[in-house]
Amino acid sequence: MPADTVSVSGWGRTAPTNARLIRPRTYQEAATAVRGCGARGGIPRGLGRAYGDAAQNAGGMVLDMTGLDRVHAIDADNGIVLCDAGVSLHRLMEVLLPLGWFVPVTPGTRYVTVGGAIGADIHGKNHHVSGSFSRHVLSMELLTADGEVRAVGRDTPLFDATTGGMGLTGVILTATIQLQPVTTSLMSVDTERARDLDDLLARLTTGDDHYRYSVAWIDLLARGPAMGRAVLTRGDHAPLEALREGTRARREPLAFRPARLPAPPAVLPEGLLSRRTVGWFNELWYRRAPHARTGELQPLARFFHPLDGVPHWNRIYGRGGFVQYQFVVGHGREETLRGIVRRVCEHRCPSFLAVLKRFGDADPGWLSFPVPGWTLALDIPAGLPGLGALLDTLDEDVAAAGGRVYLAKDSRLRPDVLATMYPRLDEFRALRAEIDPRGVFVSDLARRLGL
Repeated sequence: MPADTVSVSGWGRTAPTNARLIRPRTYQEAATAVRGCGARGGIPRGLGRAYGDAAQNAGGMVLDMTGLDRVHAIDADNGIVLCDAGVSLHRLMEVLLPLGWFVPVTPGTRYVTVGGAIGADIHGKNHHVSGSFSRHVLSMELLTADGEVRAVGRDTPLFDATTGGMGLTGVILTATIQLQPVTTSLMSVDTERARDLDDLLARLTTGDDHYRYSVAWIDLLARGPAMGRAVLTRGDHAPLEALREGTRARREPLAFRPARLPAPPAVLPEGLLSRRTVGWFNELWYRRAPHARTGELQPLARFFHPLDGVPHWNRIYGRGGFVQYQFVVGHGREETLRGIVRRVCEHRCPSFLAVLKRFGDADPGWLSFPVPGWTLALDIPAGLPGLGALLDTLDEDVAAAGGRVYLAKDSRLRPDVLATMYPRLDEFRALRAEIDPRGVFVSDLARRLGL
């Protein structure tokens, strides 16, 4: 197979490294690539939406799996799909929505492959109800370091190591997934403002169980009495009877037509996202949100994936890129959450993408991120003065509270706090040593953290 040496980076564009990029078109080509990947090993990669270095491999091989993108079988009666790991969630929506089925879990972008969704054990706005992606995976086929393909079922050590294992147990080839039934491609959405962080936590605690999906945007530049003020958005799939008779939506209730805007220029002025400009944006975003609105009908793409309408939106952070920092702390650790929000506000981090969600029960993946509690994700320009020291301090606060940082978004975590955050790390390492004794599967993330 042809291999190009290219610069590879995560979505945050912070630390690109060079690797041989191979694009297999068959399972046999993928197996051949794994057997011959060389001393620096290899790592599978999907659509490149991991924010940090999880799908990079400096000096080694990166296996681009997007060429393996077939939907093999659909059980339209029971809502089960068998597909290649290179199929995107966007493609699944295109195929499945007309049949009355939706992906069980989606993150903030639909441009994620099924293999990436399993490897990162992605979560969405419905974690408090539906858990993470792996909960809905019935089985998978995994290409392991010896070049063999294994059928991997639920409730097995290899399944639990692979879901959330960041591609380090092997290359996922296919997956069988249980889907979510829907009758329309619209969402019924309730929106309300929260005046501060305590008000927001109270609203989430008392109201989330009435909604399948819930997320809050937080203004992390607001200080004083308004610290943590937020816009809370919750909803569920709209039923057919919610669509007015005679409208296009009622005639085509399962249509899926996401809008696309022009991409930002490849080069943007540095400092575009300054404290001042983000402060203006945050003020406008908060003020334009309704105090309380119920039952608004929104297209799926607007509710779940607003940024997907702007291709390459990560360019707006300039050449230096950005860091996405996401952590979770458990219920009863609200004071830690308040302290972190306070520190970020005091540091005046210009983050206009800051979202808070409530997690439900954890799933069994050994390195799966979600645990019951509160998760906050924020984007910060990588060149912000003092950012490294700030995030190191936040890591320590999170670890001390029994929380963890999301590996799929990490680009700078120190290895000494990793074992505290992920107590099953030793089991993961032991299984990797057993099934991959030569260290065939490796990434920049794995080297940095000693995974």
